[in-house]
Amino acid sequence: MDLLGNLSLGFGAALSPANLLYCLIGALLGTLIGVLPGVGPIATIAMLLPITFKLSPLAALIMLAGIYYGAQYGGSTTAILVNMPGESSSVVTCLDGYQMARQGRAGPALAIAALGSFFAGCVATLIIALFAPVLAELALKFGPAEYFSLMVLGLLAAVVLASGSVLKAVGMVILGLLLGLVGTDVNSGMARFTFGLTDLSDGIGFVAVAMGLFGLTEIIINLEHPERQPQVTAKVSHLWPTKADFKAAWKPVLRGTALGSILGILPGGGALLASFSAYTLEKKIAKDPSRFGKGAIEGVAAPEAANNAGAQTSFIPLLTLGIPSNAVMALMVGAMMIQGVAPGPQVMTERPQLFWGVITSMWIGNLMLVILNLPLVGMWVKLLKVPYRLLYPAILMFCAIGVYSVSNNAFDVGMIALFGLLGLLFFKLGCEPAPLLLGFILGPFMEEYLRRALLLSRGDATVFLTRPISLGFLIASALLLLTIVAPAFRKLREEAFVED
Repeated sequence: MDLLGNLSLGFGAALSPANLLYCLIGALLGTLIGVLPGVGPIATIAMLLPITFKLSPLAALIMLAGIYYGAQYGGSTTAILVNMPGESSSVVTCLDGYQMARQGRAGPALAIAALGSFFAGCVATLIIALFAPVLAELALKFGPAEYFSLMVLGLLAAVVLASGSVLKAVGMVILGLLLGLVGTDVNSGMARFTFGLTDLSDGIGFVAVAMGLFGLTEIIINLEHPERQPQVTAKVSHLWPTKADFKAAWKPVLRGTALGSILGILPGGGALLASFSAYTLEKKIAKDPSRFGKGAIEGVAAPEAANNAGAQTSFIPLLTLGIPSNAVMALMVGAMMIQGVAPGPQVMTERPQLFWGVITSMWIGNLMLVILNLPLVGMWVKLLKVPYRLLYPAILMFCAIGVYSVSNNAFDVGMIALFGLLGLLFFKLGCEPAPLLLGFILGPFMEEYLRRALLLSRGDATVFLTRPISLGFLIASALLLLTIVAPAFRKLREEAFVED
């Protein structure tokens, strides 16, 4: 009955006119940026962080969450119709979705993608509702030592599951940790790494880092490539899938939902890893793998279900432990801190309306998406014909105004430019910026919990090994380090991020 009471509280909050409006705005914005190649949810949420300052905490989180899972819906539309994934997690959908469109079956491909995403989103939200309170209750028993060890495990898992070089991912995490230490030391009052600049005495602004690394860098990268106007393969007709389509798709949807739900919880996981893994799994177990890449509906159903499930279960570590599992969740932590909400298990006990309101809004948002998405396909495709040279000045102006409005400090605008150029350098070097953002967010927390644990133990560093939960996290971290150096695991990891 507690669950029903909590869900009732959540629906009561999420169904208020204002929160419904922000849920709709988030879902539509998410679909829009999912459709437009080169404008992902990370860049969009980073740009919208200053706006959330004026909203209530619940409305802000509902809108930002809608942008994230809405992008998974929108990315499939252009992947299927024009072979251009608007969102990175929709890359594998291109392989079979576009071939289905070329065969005149764009309608069933879009419908299966939407229905699979809707089913996966609803199941993933149910998983959050069932398991999040249990984890949050457990987390309330954590002390500083447990939190520090958990964050070490989270950062290592993010390194293992990040695409690209492991060594580069480790370097990015360390750089993020160092950037997080810039500012005034809370205990001693001494300035650290400020280089005499008073503007850095409060640390580097999270919004400036996020906007620069993801918003500005995306603009520069996209401007380097010549524009290509996508051509829609065929008119969308016969939208409803046949019985044979449903028969072929329902099992992949179930498998994709299960796989995506598990991978979404893991630090560094989320929608991208889930969609690639689901496609690989379907191809491995198929009776005729040669069908994949030639219009197999399973190649659309499984990754689309997986990426939506992964996007939503990635909220579990955030809502229960206050630990971001990927770059988008790191931005959500930033949004919570802007609102004065301390991320962690205490959110459920101290702000139950916020906790359950966000969860129930996901059901509402998924329903909005499946109702709106298919009728608006034509409009989304027309938006692709807007030249990018007209979009980027507006995005750039929005970034500058947004970051200035947070603290009315022109220094932060300069920081955007600096981190934008830094992001471009990372791109050229093949370094993924997401681990840096996770390190930047978790760095100050890790330092605080480390100091607290050592103060409580009177300087005895063995406190991390004598407490069972902390020891368990550290053992898991050590095992992760061993897997990184194992040749078999390295090969498996590389294959997971290679397009088939």
